[in-house]
Amino acid sequence: MQREAQRQVYEYMGPKLYRTCKRYLKKEEEIEEVLADAFYTIFTKMDQLKELGAFEAWARKITVNQCLLQLKRNINFNIYLEDTNFYLQPETAAETQLEEEDLLNLLNFIPEGCKTIFNLFVIEGYGHKEIANMLQISEGTSKSQLNVAKTKLKELVNNHYYQKVK
Repeated sequence: MQREAQRQVYEYMGPKLYRTCKRYLKKEEEIEEVLADAFYTIFTKMDQLKELGAFEAWARKITVNQCLLQLKRNINFNIYLEDTNFYLQPETAAETQLEEEDLLNLLNFIPEGCKTIFNLFVIEGYGHKEIANMLQISEGTSKSQLNVAKTKLKELVNNHYYQKVK
């Protein structure tokens, strides 16, 4: 592949794949490393892409897999992390609109394993069987972690956005 074509692909896909990495990883240096690894894989395996129209989904899947490799180095998804105390201050405005970006930011306050499974299931659209295979856990663990993520996320949304200040 020519350098100019690679640059164009990077400029077009870079911001999209960066946001994908940011949903899974917190540290900027990890995001940059994973993104570089993802682009390396994309450019070196481009010949494996069967349908050009599926490029974005294919590139995102490669990026998600790179994020999961990074997370698996640091997280045991079979261990449930004990409850974390949340100390978010409630909004002072009576009417607060919850935005997508706010919801994604709240994901950073739930345990990493739960957050990863939430991202894979809700945002990426994988099923529990696929997630279990990807993370080498049971389907039950995947379901349990998703339920914990939803419960904690609902609690955060209710406490942070819909609690009235006296």
